[in-house]
Amino acid sequence: MVINVHAGHNPDGKVACGAIGIIRESTEARNVKNEVIRQLKALGHTVYDCTVENGTSASNVLCNIVKKCNSHAVDLDVSIHFNAGAKDVAGNGQTTGVEAYVFSSNSKAKAFAEKIVNAIASLGFKNRGVKVNQKLYFLRKTKAAALLLECCFVDDKDDVALYDYKSMADAIVCAIAGQKYQEHTTEANDTDASVPGSETSVGDKDSIYRVQVGAYRNRDNAVTLQEKLKSAGFDAAIVKA
Repeated sequence: MVINVHAGHNPDGKVACGAIGIIRESTEARNVKNEVIRQLKALGHTVYDCTVENGTSASNVLCNIVKKCNSHAVDLDVSIHFNAGAKDVAGNGQTTGVEAYVFSSNSKAKAFAEKIVNAIASLGFKNRGVKVNQKLYFLRKTKAAALLLECCFVDDKDDVALYDYKSMADAIVCAIAGQKYQEHTTEANDTDASVPGSETSVGDKDSIYRVQVGAYRNRDNAVTLQEKLKSAGFDAAIVKA
């Protein structure tokens, strides 16, 4: 698939930076957006980041987002937001939840929106469903099928306690791509190299090609894989990205 993804609003500290509660919409939308794009690209999809970082007003941000989106021929436009209005900073034991908007019930984005909302709801958030809204500028002006996602509420203690940007992104990606992204997807095995550490005769003998077999946030997991590769006879090094 070819997909546009963006975080709604300007960055924090600038005009039109979105909702502010226990957490900040602009910051978390970017955290989720970045992870969604990383995973979708890793799964082989073409993804354009249409986030705007220097809008002069709310309308200017929206206008520039739409311009970026419409500059690419894509299958889907995804706008990532966080909601506000719960006013439940003390917490009542229940989440206010996740919802999404599409321009019409006939939009091709509706099926994706439903899958995304259901996937996020499976994490424990209340499912507020997919709603039709023909007033939202982003939905009205984008050329491709588009959806606007409200991940959860920034001013609900229970939503914030449950929220994790990585889990949120995992759910979104699985819903869009139809498969779960695995952090470590490549296994070193005898079918990939006849002898550990050896080279084939194919290609420029003066060139060196390095193969990455894992990427982890926890260094202990990286060390475990490194030791496994070394025990199998492969050279292995840990590089901090």
